[in-house]
Amino acid sequence: MRWDRSHRSDYVDDRRGEGGGGPNLSGLGMLLPLVGRFGWKGIVVAGVIFLILRGTGTCASSGDGGPERGRLAGSYAPGSQNAAEDELAHFVGFVFDDAQETWKRQFARVGDTYQPARLVLFTDAVSTGCGRAPAEVGPFYCPNDEHVYIDLSFYRELRQRFGAAGDFAQAYVIAHELGHHVEQQRHVRAPESAGDSVAYELLADCLAGVWAKDAEQRNLLETGDLEEALNAASAIGDDRIQRQATGTVRPETFTHGSSQERRQAFQHGFVNGGKESCGVFDRR
Repeated sequence: MRWDRSHRSDYVDDRRGEGGGGPNLSGLGMLLPLVGRFGWKGIVVAGVIFLILRGTGTCASSGDGGPERGRLAGSYAPGSQNAAEDELAHFVGFVFDDAQETWKRQFARVGDTYQPARLVLFTDAVSTGCGRAPAEVGPFYCPNDEHVYIDLSFYRELRQRFGAAGDFAQAYVIAHELGHHVEQQRHVRAPESAGDSVAYELLADCLAGVWAKDAEQRNLLETGDLEEALNAASAIGDDRIQRQATGTVRPETFTHGSSQERRQAFQHGFVNGGKESCGVFDRR
């Protein structure tokens, strides 16, 4: 993906290095309360199953349970991580801002005003408007504070465990989570239980595709970028995760959709672009 390496986002709060350091909270008991707050992210399903089956069962959390102190809005922590991760932090900030500019234009097209979200980078665990979350939850959107949260180590898991490499795979993840913010802004009802979440998650995939099409029209995509995003969408399909973890697939437990459904949802948004924006602008 072509991007401006000098870009610094005003919508990123860098809390890396401030999480963790407290007692470890083990197993499914820590993650179950998060289901009701965030919905089951694809990586949660994978994380829980892998941690239980492999016997690790640990979720990092700092012990005070209070709010993170957080750096100033829009600030980064140069030198606090290695150079590659600092560049990744700047990349996701660029993607986040670029996608938000896309949605500003889309909202204006129907006479509405887009209210920006914020992106929080963290390490190990973070306090949010939806409660305290360990990194094992994966990237998520909290509707209570309208923030997207990500521990950048997730991208290593995405690449190494799920075989989804490339910068546009990384961009897809950010665009998907921001899609949930668009859903909230357009009054798409969030699921009340994990079992009701598939349509909600596939809509976020579709919205990620809308942004990708807009980015392509502005000459930001490079050869192979689209396939990287589609590969990432497929890699974290519920069926693929379940089969990899247990050897069996249980469609009745799906929360994000199958690999094929996720890939098709992203493609639908990409092919149709701003012509319909996945139907969200039909809502009032």
